[in-house]
Amino acid sequence: MPALTTVAQSLQPDKLRSIIDHGLGESANPTKPYMPVWGEVISQTQVTDLIAYLRAGLPTVATAEPPAPSVFYDLPDILVNLNTSGKRTSFLKLKVSLELAKQSDVPILESVLPRVVDNFQVYLRELRAEDLRGSAGLYRLREELLMRVRAAAKPADVKDVLFKEMLIQ
Repeated sequence: MPALTTVAQSLQPDKLRSIIDHGLGESANPTKPYMPVWGEVISQTQVTDLIAYLRAGLPTVATAEPPAPSVFYDLPDILVNLNTSGKRTSFLKLKVSLELAKQSDVPILESVLPRVVDNFQVYLRELRAEDLRGSAGLYRLREELLMRVRAAAKPADVKDVLFKEMLIQ
């Protein structure tokens, strides 16, 4: 099913207006093209502007370069005791991959890997199992680890922390 932007240049403006105003196809059949009805949602001026935009195509940018592919670096597995305040012992096992901006960041990261692991260990040992519950807990954990690895691995550009496995026991 081609996107409207790819076929818009081959359609007459009246046909495009009809498709935008009245829709096309049926949403229940994913094998057929589908366009929802916009005629009563947007003004005719907006429809005219949309047709002009679609028929013009996306502009080429002379200086645009495709983004460089990310590089992923797997950290060693991390196993820590969680802070249980005297209760039964709980453990956190974590497998993490770091997304780096470029391949040249790998040696920089490897040169400070003990510091990165230490920063993670110190932070993780202060967590409680409750701190890791739900998506909000995972989001906070990701943000904290990202902040710590960026500080330790500077000038390497660490783009993200990706959880490959997490086990709380």
